[in-house]
Amino acid sequence: MSVQERNNVSIDGHGPVMIFAHGFGCDQTMWRQLTPAFRDRYTTILFDLVGCGKSDLSAYDFDKYSSLRQYAADVLEIVDEFTSDPVIFVGHSVSATIGMLAAIQRPERFAANLMVGPSPCFINDGDYVGGFDRADIEELLETMQNNYLGWSSTMAPAIMGAPDQPELQQDLTNSFCRTNPKIAKRFARVTFLADHRDDLPKVTTPTLILQSNDDFLAPPFVGEYMHRMMPGSTLDIVQNIGHCPHLSAPHASIDSIEGFLRARNL
Repeated sequence: MSVQERNNVSIDGHGPVMIFAHGFGCDQTMWRQLTPAFRDRYTTILFDLVGCGKSDLSAYDFDKYSSLRQYAADVLEIVDEFTSDPVIFVGHSVSATIGMLAAIQRPERFAANLMVGPSPCFINDGDYVGGFDRADIEELLETMQNNYLGWSSTMAPAIMGAPDQPELQQDLTNSFCRTNPKIAKRFARVTFLADHRDDLPKVTTPTLILQSNDDFLAPPFVGEYMHRMMPGSTLDIVQNIGHCPHLSAPHASIDSIEGFLRARNL
């Protein structure tokens, strides 16, 4: 199958290429608040991670996608398929890490890496505070394994936050519920047990870390840690409750991204 079919790639706009990658339990429609602001100056490429959205589910293999590095390999295939120039990569949550891994492997293909709500490791470890104890994550995964739809209806509103925008909470709940449960359970384990702290110092791509000031999944101290560990990175904390500022605080997110790109003539 083609790269476009596998990842349900869609292209719009004109100019330098910006690639948008969604987070866990989502699909490319989660960028609907951001991409219109960039289409008049950039070629925007959206896609669905394999196993998510309208990607080709037959391309999903439980062993092949047992780490985030295979998703990073898919990103590089998309980059190579649709442009010969360095790209601006915008990744939310786990896709922020996926984009980072791809940029470390092939830095010449990335002009900038914009990380929205990233976390290199969700689990507390010694002096590192990721936000959760190992037992918390194991309990989360066990609950998901036993009752995926119940887990989705409870966790999606908490992840979204945005208490004054209940329609966004419902939107994320619906997105979780549309995802193939077997794939979602596997992807959750890969996501929440990943540890890519050792990769942070390897980053050479200009990087923006965009965090919400109130996000239980990726708290500001995680962004501050990443900023310390990634040479030359920029940290911007926006006023927003929840893990999805690109949906619940789109204007602040756009301002942050545009300011970062403008400062680097991108």
